Amino acid sequence: MSNTTLFTPYTVGDISLANRIVMAPLTRNRAAAGFVPGPFAAQYYAQRASAGLVIAEATQISQQGQGYQDTPGIYTPEQVAGWRTVTDAVHQAGGKIVLQLWHVGRVSHVDLQPEGGAPVAPSAIRAEAKTFVNGGFFDTSTPRALALDELPGIVADFRKAAANAIAAGFDGVEVHGANGYLLDQFAKDGANIRTDAYGGSVENRARLMLEVTAAVIAEVGAGRTGIRLSPTTPANGITCSDPQTQFNYIVAELEKLGLAYIHVIEGATGGPRDVAPFDFDALRQAFSRTYIANNNYDLALANERLAAGKADLFAFGRPFIANPDLVARLQSGAPLAELNPATLYGGGAEGYTDYPTAA
Repeated sequence: MSNTTLFTPYTVGDISLANRIVMAPLTRNRAAAGFVPGPFAAQYYAQRASAGLVIAEATQISQQGQGYQDTPGIYTPEQVAGWRTVTDAVHQAGGKIVLQLWHVGRVSHVDLQPEGGAPVAPSAIRAEAKTFVNGGFFDTSTPRALALDELPGIVADFRKAAANAIAAGFDGVEVHGANGYLLDQFAKDGANIRTDAYGGSVENRARLMLEVTAAVIAEVGAGRTGIRLSPTTPANGITCSDPQTQFNYIVAELEKLGLAYIHVIEGATGGPRDVAPFDFDALRQAFSRTYIANNNYDLALANERLAAGKADLFAFGRPFIANPDLVARLQSGAPLAELNPATLYGGGAEGYTDYPTAA
């Protein structure tokens, strides 16, 4: 039986957690009509409520923000009501849950956009990536560059989505600033070749991410706001010529905003941790509050990094899919079940709520 402090309580911002294990957001493409969380979502999340913190799947802040088939939203009353059934179930099971707020930017397809329009992006550069639409994986559509006067509307959509999340019963929100989606696209010069106040310099490219985070904090409070970052991931065709300088600046500015946590993908999302040279400890040292570490962590690595003071909380993603009792399995040393890749995206209860516990 492990005595590590990974299994001891921790407080992140205004949220008290039972342990230091985080369920990372996992896209499962099971939303019902109207992009409302599906009929099994409450059961799925409640089964995993033993995580110290559950970060619910990335959820679009508007129809324009959608990039994949059957992902949920948080911009209509019906979606808010649907999410309320999820948060109620998690809270009844003793858990804490926050919602990840998502605008995919260019990682979308015309068939998902309002009136079949082009996806939006900082610049009209197509992502070298595929998206899940019309029952299969297809190339993303070429985006159009957002006009300067459209950007306040993006910020307002994030702020409204944060308010809706709290109305739906979430304990907080996480701004999705990672994985080659809209805010990450603005931050990285491989996707942003603008020449206005939102392009060019390190400061300008960080501007939209910081404005969104400040607006969300103004709406729901710093103690209930986090952000996800991925400085070096190549996910969705994103590139950055100097990620260290860019993200050292971003985290220093986030520190000033006082938000509860930064959730950092160390390396390539779901892939190698050493995909590019980067000093993640510099981000840890620049941010005085909670640092959530993510990417291919197991119990041994999490214990090692926790003991060294390299992170406070540790996010586990795919292991939670097939192991609803992941915390108990890690604590007891029980073997982990393997997920069925055929049921990852779309469908119903199979491969979603039917994975058994070790008991």
